[in-house]
Amino acid sequence: MKKYNESKSRNQAMVKFSSPYVSDKMQKRICECGNWLDFIADWEETRQKLLAANFCKWRFCPMCAMRKAMRDALRISVLMTYINAVHHKQFIFVTLTAPNVKAGDLKCEIAKFNKAFKNLTKRKEIAKINHGYIRKLEITYNENRDDYHPHLHIIFAVNRGYANGGRYLKHETWLDLWRSCMEDDSITQVDVRKVKQSKDANDIANGFEFDAREIAKYAAKDSDYTKSEDVFDAFYNALKGRQELTYNGLFAAANKDFKADKLDDYIKPDETYYYWQIMYIWKGKEYAIKDKKPLDAGDKLFLANKGINTELVD
Repeated sequence: MKKYNESKSRNQAMVKFSSPYVSDKMQKRICECGNWLDFIADWEETRQKLLAANFCKWRFCPMCAMRKAMRDALRISVLMTYINAVHHKQFIFVTLTAPNVKAGDLKCEIAKFNKAFKNLTKRKEIAKINHGYIRKLEITYNENRDDYHPHLHIIFAVNRGYANGGRYLKHETWLDLWRSCMEDDSITQVDVRKVKQSKDANDIANGFEFDAREIAKYAAKDSDYTKSEDVFDAFYNALKGRQELTYNGLFAAANKDFKADKLDDYIKPDETYYYWQIMYIWKGKEYAIKDKKPLDAGDKLFLANKGINTELVD
């Protein structure tokens, strides 16, 4: 429950910053977000799965952002596993940066990033290797300098053997291309690395989880934007209405299949045997158990129909 306690605490710290942007009714929903959480757990309570909760679903809520990041990580891991298995592609992870900016320049800087990345994908060097990508915008805040660091994380699908082929791009080439597209020679670094896959032959859907979590993480850390009202305002105005995750090429096509439940075979099975149903409620500083009981026959049947491991006969 540690991550839920931390997110709920930051949710409470952030509520006061939301008032200029939401109705009183929505602010109440944000304040009450995650007041109760309904889990199932194994006998030892070492593994828990959230079944239901009263989430507010506001984009800037730390509780809801955490849950969205978890869902996105699963989706991206499945898409990568599918594209690797069916389309025989491997992946490279690219991070594109630029010097930090002040709050007043943040919105324009993000627009500049998006335009520059669009131009980057049109460059012949990139177009030759790119078979699709997932792009994620992230912003971090430097409290000491009071400035902001927007950057892009991208996973590109490339041909197997890319690193040994004639179309391999050196780090210096990536840096020169990004400088050119941003029209900014002060950029000093980009990060490019091969995505490593698990070598466990039985690990059908777990091989890309680390990189999936990296690109699926929050567009903005709630530990950053809950520092002050001015910082929250800067993040809100920069991110409002912006698409954080973008799918292209093979990833866009695979994402449609994922939404249509056509990629279920690439989801790693949950082999946990669930025994308990546990409800937690927020007590102001942390969650406490309100109710704990063994799953009854009706619950087990319901969960079994969803593919969750239960014992139907006591």
